[in-house]
Amino acid sequence: MKRSVAMMACVLSGAMVLGSFSPVMAETGAKAVSATVTDSKSSDDKKDDAKADTADKKDDAKDTVLEDGTYSAEFDTDSGMFHVNEANDGKGTLTVKDGKMTIHVSLNSKKIVNLFVGKAEDAQKDGAEILEPTTDEVTYSDGYKEEVYGFDIPVPAIDEEFDVALIGKKNKWYDHKVKVTNPQKEADAEVSDTKETDTKKMTAEDLKLEDGDYTADVKLEGGSGKATVTSPAEFTVKDGKVTASVEWSSPYYDYMLIGDDKYEPVNKDGNSVFEIPVDGFDYPMEVTADTVAMSTPHEIEYTLQFDSASIKEAEK
Repeated sequence: MKRSVAMMACVLSGAMVLGSFSPVMAETGAKAVSATVTDSKSSDDKKDDAKADTADKKDDAKDTVLEDGTYSAEFDTDSGMFHVNEANDGKGTLTVKDGKMTIHVSLNSKKIVNLFVGKAEDAQKDGAEILEPTTDEVTYSDGYKEEVYGFDIPVPAIDEEFDVALIGKKNKWYDHKVKVTNPQKEADAEVSDTKETDTKKMTAEDLKLEDGDYTADVKLEGGSGKATVTSPAEFTVKDGKVTASVEWSSPYYDYMLIGDDKYEPVNKDGNSVFEIPVDGFDYPMEVTADTVAMSTPHEIEYTLQFDSASIKEAEK
């Protein structure tokens, strides 16, 4: 009897212990399940947010609408062999008309003979719209000029990669990715230049220069930046017309062009010296000088600017 009572007491005690702990265990289990569900939702939310951000970026790219006009824009490619000519600093001319965009890019050579907007396999199908090249002249920083191929490429969207296939002289198509970015509206350069010229250009008559001999500081710009001219330069005024004596820092200039007029050196020894007409002061006067310093002669474009504030009568 005593043993039975003792056994029942043990059973009841164990039941009480289990009963007292079961709510805690249940609560812990619930928290674990809740945490798992929350973590899962958080992970899913992050994925959804990432997808939404990507979609928004694509929508923003597609929604980039440029007004009709001409822009300078960067043209990026995935290849070191297919890129904008270095003379153009990685940029092309983007034209927008009636909402349609086309970028003209000058390439590095004439080795790429055709382009196609799309995949290489589609370029070989009947009816494919193959882009034909233009012949562009580029001028490098040292004044050297070269003919290369250029292309007018339709642009579906700004800041978004698209497919362009190319074919070279080996008659094989290759796939590439390109992207047009950072369009900058170009002002009307001709109007701007005209206004600047009209504002700054001063003639001998404006300066009330009498006939005689003078000197003035002169600044040369253009070419590779290595060439210079002697400053101040001597010039003569006669009947309101100005003729300047321009001495180069090299003996290898064999003629100069101002407009359609050609001028040859007036000396045989030493650095090349030319007597040229000057139609105004305080503005960049465009000139071309031909140099024979390289293996083949090259015409290089420069500007000469004569400073009216520095004009002095020449010493006799």
